[in-house]
Amino acid sequence: MKLSAIVLVFVGGGLGSMLRYIISIAARPITVSFPYATLIANFIGCFVLGVFIGFMGAKTATFSNTYLLFAVGFCGGLTTFSSLTLENMRFIEQGQLFNLILYTTFSFAFGLIFLYLGMLLHRLF
Repeated sequence: MKLSAIVLVFVGGGLGSMLRYIISIAARPITVSFPYATLIANFIGCFVLGVFIGFMGAKTATFSNTYLLFAVGFCGGLTTFSSLTLENMRFIEQGQLFNLILYTTFSFAFGLIFLYLGMLLHRLF
C-alpha cells in the first residue's frame, strides 16, 4: 500500500463528505420526517460513480489513482450506507414500516438507476 493511494482516498473522501454535509444543510427544510438528504447524497454519488465508470470503462485498473480519488474516496465519502442503515433502524424503532420499505426501495432502485444514467452519460460526449 502506497502513501499516495491513502492520500488520494483521504482527499476524495474529504471532498465527498463536504458535499454530503452541504446537501444535508440544503435539504434541512424538507428533511423533517423523511431523510431526503441521504437519498439525494446517495443518488448523486451513484450518478458520479456511474459517470466515472462510464468514462473510465473496464480498461482502467481498479486501483488506479483516478479510481482511488473518485470512486473510493469521493463517492465513498459522499454516499452514506451507514446513515441509510441507521435511518432504517429508526423507522423500525418508531414502527414506521411503510417509510422503511419506501426508503429502502427508493435507495436501492434509484441508486441503480442513477448509476446506470451516469454510465450512459459518457455516450453523449
